[in-house]
Amino acid sequence: MPEQTPRTLNHFVLYSFTKRYWQRPPAERREFHRQWLVGLRQAAPAVYVYQVFPAESRADILVWCALPIAEGCDTAEFLTGYARATNPYREFLIPANALWGYTRPSEYTRRRSMGELDPFDGQRNPYLVVYPFVKTTDWYLLDVETRREMMFDHIRIGKQYPEVSQVLLYSFGIQDQEFVLVYEMEDLTQFSQLVHELRATEVRRFTARDTPLHTAVYHPAEETLALFE
Repeated sequence: MPEQTPRTLNHFVLYSFTKRYWQRPPAERREFHRQWLVGLRQAAPAVYVYQVFPAESRADILVWCALPIAEGCDTAEFLTGYARATNPYREFLIPANALWGYTRPSEYTRRRSMGELDPFDGQRNPYLVVYPFVKTTDWYLLDVETRREMMFDHIRIGKQYPEVSQVLLYSFGIQDQEFVLVYEMEDLTQFSQLVHELRATEVRRFTARDTPLHTAVYHPAEETLALFE
């Protein structure tokens, strides 16, 4: 039986540092970084902190947490743990955007993609791009076979860029968007070319919204936070 996408929860929050944060001496900022990371790593087995500014002005950093998900209260436990780790430091942090969802097997392919991003392998590429995605109502009124045929062209183009890995998150009923798209790559210009090509596919007619788009740069968490000391 083909290997299928495992069930995971992936959670992304963009933060801006407050004026009060910048007024603190560097030693106090470092201690906040240390304590916050300890709490986040207790909430999820995979925690990454990315540099966002100056790629955009809406936020300074992005925090990505991932965990395997099973039946039961995994989501509630994670959200509670995340709040417990972060709330004591809200005087230093302003959440700019939160995007999250679950992975699940695709309805368009029978096997797990070779280019599927694995949040637990510990190997991160230099760039991460994250954005919400909403399809039009007309898309869902098409029959499954018609949708599958159109997606094949989309998938075919993606396979021409094996250096770009991705994970698709489902957010139906739990956030404003239906999906969160997450891409990881070594070459940002190559990714931009991929997106440009995908704009010319038939399925693009059925995109209702795919912004705001967030581009982030990877460093180990402590190094990312040290940029903002």
